[in-house]
Amino acid sequence: MDRADIVDKAFRTRLAAGDFPSGHPAQGPLDASVAKEIFRAQCLSRNLDRRSRKMQAEGQSFYTIGSSGHEGMAAVAAALRPNDMAFLHYRDGAFQTMRSTQVPGTDATRDMLLSFASSSEDPISGGRHKVLGSKALAIPPQTSTIASHLPKAVGAAYSIGLAQRHPPEHQELAKDGIVMCSFGDASSNHSTAQGAINSACWTSYQSAPMPLLFVCEDNGIGISTRTPTGWIAANYNAKPGLKYFHANGLDIFDTYRAAKDAADYVRKFRKPAFLHVSLVRLYGHAGSDLQQAYLKKEIFEGWEGDDPLLHSARLLIENGIFTADDVLDIYQETEDRCATGAAEVVKRSRLNSASDVMASIIPPKRICSASNSPSRETRQATFGFDFKQLNSPQPMSRLLNWALTDLMLEHGEIVMMGEDIGRKGGVYGVTQKLIERFGPGRMIDTLLDEQSILGLAIGMAHNGFVPMPEIQFLAYLHNAEDQLRGEAATLPFFSNGQFSNPMVLRIAGLGYQKGFGGHFHNDNSLAVLRDIPGVIIACPSRGDEAAMMLRESVRLAREENRVVVFVEPIALYPMRDLIAEKDGEWMRPYPALDQQIKLGSVGVSGTGPLAILTYGNGRYLSTQAAADLQDQGIETRVIDMRWLAPLPVEGILEALQGVERVLIVDECRSTGSQSEALMAMLAERTKLPHARIAAEDSFIATGPAYAATLPSRTSISAAAQKLLET
Repeated sequence: MDRADIVDKAFRTRLAAGDFPSGHPAQGPLDASVAKEIFRAQCLSRNLDRRSRKMQAEGQSFYTIGSSGHEGMAAVAAALRPNDMAFLHYRDGAFQTMRSTQVPGTDATRDMLLSFASSSEDPISGGRHKVLGSKALAIPPQTSTIASHLPKAVGAAYSIGLAQRHPPEHQELAKDGIVMCSFGDASSNHSTAQGAINSACWTSYQSAPMPLLFVCEDNGIGISTRTPTGWIAANYNAKPGLKYFHANGLDIFDTYRAAKDAADYVRKFRKPAFLHVSLVRLYGHAGSDLQQAYLKKEIFEGWEGDDPLLHSARLLIENGIFTADDVLDIYQETEDRCATGAAEVVKRSRLNSASDVMASIIPPKRICSASNSPSRETRQATFGFDFKQLNSPQPMSRLLNWALTDLMLEHGEIVMMGEDIGRKGGVYGVTQKLIERFGPGRMIDTLLDEQSILGLAIGMAHNGFVPMPEIQFLAYLHNAEDQLRGEAATLPFFSNGQFSNPMVLRIAGLGYQKGFGGHFHNDNSLAVLRDIPGVIIACPSRGDEAAMMLRESVRLAREENRVVVFVEPIALYPMRDLIAEKDGEWMRPYPALDQQIKLGSVGVSGTGPLAILTYGNGRYLSTQAAADLQDQGIETRVIDMRWLAPLPVEGILEALQGVERVLIVDECRSTGSQSEALMAMLAERTKLPHARIAAEDSFIATGPAYAATLPSRTSISAAAQKLLET
């Protein structure tokens, strides 16, 4: 027999016999009316779990990880306000069923059953996943099993205080609100959780507002691996900057008391708290998990004997709030409601095409107020001495700095965050003077943790900011890429476009730095970014175009809710000369404020029949090679893709009109590089002879061999001549 049916039968039998597990009498501030609602929410969550398993057995439900044993989380929901944003653990069905009672017009039963059935009418994911979440309930959808939602919870909490000083146009969170995030005892050991909790404590330790409630749901096991007894309390009850609270999650009165104390502390002092809730796990990890394969029978039968619903029934009956018959009636009514609802939702429509599934990858646009461009006087005062140099040719790093200045002047919701971006002005000086111009509230020097940087950005975007996080070097992104892949890019997808976390992520990257740092500071691989659906990748090659592309990137984030990765070629930051020493040909004046380079627009230099298709450093080197080829009577046109994802196919094809041959120059590694997609596109969409030159499948060395594995001016010229000979 299914363990869910065994637990159901035991609940009914023991309730009728008055055979309740032992426990303390009810104590605390929970009044009878709220206690009744909590119990109803607990029963609904339990029967939704059981119904999901039955639907799966009938082939009508497709993901049955449940919340049974964690019904105490209904008391946590009751202790919070319904507009306190909650990033939930996947076992928090009872939290959502309870919060639904606090928000008129929501129907937890139908909503969750539609999710179980993967119906396209599911109000949160549109049938894309079985997720907890609701826009009306301030619960962004969350599928993480390894606490990857904790960094963004830190960011959302931090944004509440910042919004009081710099209120964004699309602010979502109340100024006296708090943010709650929950996770399991096993997940608390993950580096993501450790980093997020440390970030919150690090921030709080410096007296910055951090109204965040961590809730650890401790059932003593992670899939099959037991958590050492006492580990959670020992790890978190004396952590600097973090107030520890404990609750018996089997006792709704004690859980409500502890949760209310913790929430009140966070709300009053604007400091983080850690609520440790002791629970049990029923039915195993998920529907397909056979816990008898790795647990002794007496262990999981002991957990079943401590059924939270029996504990709640005892407390409610002892206090005269319900009779045993009342309890059974509520339990049976929720079971009947779930059965009736399930029979109806399995008849509802489901996604059945690629276009249906993909419809929410790109979030809907949002209405933004027209920006009031700063006056000449304001700009002059902000730029200071730099204002006099705007019309003189400058390298990329300086032009990016000026573009950031103008963008932050125009849009008060832009906030930058990253390692050393404030006081130091960035490793390469790109953000110099910005902290003096805009203050530490909008130029945040973070701790050295890329997960926390991206989580801060994602969370702040939940509250209407337009974050511009910086990752110091491209190779450092790999420490945190799941924050893009698993969190930022998937949020619109799993929320059917109801939630989004737009940002412009600036990354200093690519190769050609002379003798500096080897492959950690010269990383010529963008593959990890290119295959994330919905993410835009920009890669400028010259300073004026970088400024114009950055303006478009901010527009895409601010108005279209997009996640944009802006890759800045480090080697081109200081580049001044092109062909000869001190010719200054790679510098440009700062472009006028109304000039932008739109998404998908490619750049073309020359009109020759030989096209060199490239980007980034490749554009600079190809321009040099084009000069050498011209000396040999070979006319070229250099096409700069500028936008690497989505691939600007139509712009490239238009730029290829009149071309006879195409050479692709790709500074990334041959395997997994843009050149692979470009070769396929040319083969599928044209009949042009084409070839490619790309970097070797190698890491980059430090010292004199820094460019040995990369395309060069000479190798590009040679490859072009070889292509012409075919």
